[in-house]
Amino acid sequence: MLTFPRWKVLMILAVCLFGVLTAAPNFLTQEQRDALPGFMPTKTLSLGLDLQGGVYLLWGAETDDVVKSRLNNLADQVRDIRNENREFRIRSIRTEGQVVRFKVEAEDQIEAARKALLPLTQNSVGATNALMGGGVKEVDMTHEGGEFTLALTEQGIEVQKREAIARAMEVMRKRVDPDGTKEITLQPQGNDRIILEVPGASDPEEIKRLIGKTAKLTFHDVNTNVSPEDIARGRLGARERALPMSDRPGMIVIKERVIVSGDDLTDAKAAFDGNTGRPAVAFTFNTAGAKRFGNHTRDNVGRPFAIVLDNTVISAPNIQQPILSGRGQITGVGTAAEAQELATLLKAGALPVPLTVLEQRTVGPDLGSDSIAAGEWAATVGFAGVIGFMLLAYGGFGLAANLALITNLVLIMGMLSLFQATLTLPGIAGIVLTIGMAVDANVLIFERIREEQSNGRKPFGSMEHGYSEAMSTILDANITTFIAAAVLYMLGSGPVQGFAVTLAIGILTSMFTAVILTRLVLATWLKRAKPARLPI
Repeated sequence: MLTFPRWKVLMILAVCLFGVLTAAPNFLTQEQRDALPGFMPTKTLSLGLDLQGGVYLLWGAETDDVVKSRLNNLADQVRDIRNENREFRIRSIRTEGQVVRFKVEAEDQIEAARKALLPLTQNSVGATNALMGGGVKEVDMTHEGGEFTLALTEQGIEVQKREAIARAMEVMRKRVDPDGTKEITLQPQGNDRIILEVPGASDPEEIKRLIGKTAKLTFHDVNTNVSPEDIARGRLGARERALPMSDRPGMIVIKERVIVSGDDLTDAKAAFDGNTGRPAVAFTFNTAGAKRFGNHTRDNVGRPFAIVLDNTVISAPNIQQPILSGRGQITGVGTAAEAQELATLLKAGALPVPLTVLEQRTVGPDLGSDSIAAGEWAATVGFAGVIGFMLLAYGGFGLAANLALITNLVLIMGMLSLFQATLTLPGIAGIVLTIGMAVDANVLIFERIREEQSNGRKPFGSMEHGYSEAMSTILDANITTFIAAAVLYMLGSGPVQGFAVTLAIGILTSMFTAVILTRLVLATWLKRAKPARLPI
C-alpha cells in the first residue's frame, strides 16, 4: 500500500498541477488572462447575487395558456382533415375545457373518419426514455356514433407545462444575456415559477420591460370584405379577429389561422428599408416556414396579408409576387434602437407562456462586500485553526496533512472555476465546512498509526496498517456525507444547491488529498529517512 509506481506518482502530480492551473486565473486580472496562451485555462469563479449584488426576480408563469393553445392547434388539425376529406362531413368543431368536440354527420364514414383522426392520438410529449416508454401519450380519442371527443391527458398536460417553463427560461436567458457574459442564474421553482438572478444589475424595471414583452410574431390572411360598421358591431366570421393597426387608426380583420409564426424564424436583425431608408427588421425563415410562406404568397398574389406582433398589426402589405426565398423585412418599427430591440426579441423567440413578477429584490454591492469579507474572515480563521491543531497534535505528520489541506482548497477552486460555478454565501459555508472535513480522514489514519505503533509494530508496518485499517471508516463517512449532499442538490434550490455542490466537490477532493497525496508524501519520507520510530 505504501509502494507507488512511477506512473501513479506522475498521475498524482498531474492532478495537483491541474488544480493549480485551473485555480490560477482567479488571481489574475482580465488583461493577464487575455494574454495567456490558448491552451491555458482562463475560466474563473462567478460571484453570486449575495456577494456581487444585483437583481432578484421571481416570475409566475400562466401555464394554463399552454392548454388553450394546444387545444386550438388540435382543432385546427381536425379542420385540416375535414378539408382534405370532404366526404366525412365534419361539423361543429369546438373546444370545451380540456377537450375538442365535433360531429361526423356521414354515418357510413364514421370508421373511415376515426382512422383518419387516429394519428392525432399517436403523438407523445416529453423526453423519450425507458421509464416513459417513448414519451407520454398526449391525446385520447373517444366517440359515440358520430360524436367525437379528443381529450388532452393529464400526464400530457403536465409534461407540456414543464416544457413550456423550460422554453420560457431559455427565451429569458437569450433576452437578458444574449452574449452569455452576465452569468445570470435561471431556475424553476415548483411547477409554475421561475427565479431570475442578474448579478451586477441595478435596474429591475429594465429587465422586467425586456422580459415582459411577449414578442409573438405571426402572419395571417386578411378578410377585406368586412366593413368598418361590421367591425364596430362585432360582426365577424368564425375564427376571425379585429386587431388595431400600429401605423394608422382603425382596425383590420385577420383570420386566426396562423400561416407561419415567429417560431419558424432562424434569424432576425436590425436593418434599413431600401425604399424609405427607415429602420426595419430583416428576418429569415427556416425551411418549413419558408415553404409554408412561399405556398401562401404563391396562391394569394394581389391579396394582403397581416404581420401581427403582440396582437397588433404592424404591417399589412399586398402580395405583389410569390415570396419563395424565405426572407423578408418588417417596417414601421420606430427608431433604430427599437428595431434592434425587436430583432433581439424575435431572435430569442416568443415566450410560450405569459409571465408576471411575483417578487423582486435589489441587492446592493455593499452587502456583497460585507458578505465576502465575513466569508474570507471565517475561512481564514477556520483554516488557521485547523493548521495549528494538526501541527500541535501530530507534528511532522500534521505538516503533511496541512500540505494536503492547501492542495484540497486549490483543487476545489480549480473545479469550481472549470465549471464556471457561481459562488454564493452558502457556497463559502460549504468550503469552510470542507476545511474541517478535509483533515478528518488524516485524523483517523494518524490515530490508527499511533495505535499500531503502541502495539509494537515497526514504522513501516504501523503506517501500512494504519492506512489499510482506517480506510473502511473513511469511505463510510465520506459516502454518507456525499449522499446527503446529493439529496440536498436534488431536493433543494438556489443557495441550498450551491452549498451541496461545494460540499460534494470538497468530499471528492479531500478523499484524493487526504488518502492518496498524504500517503505519497509520508511513504516517500519514510523510505528516505528510515526512522526507528514514527514522530507522531
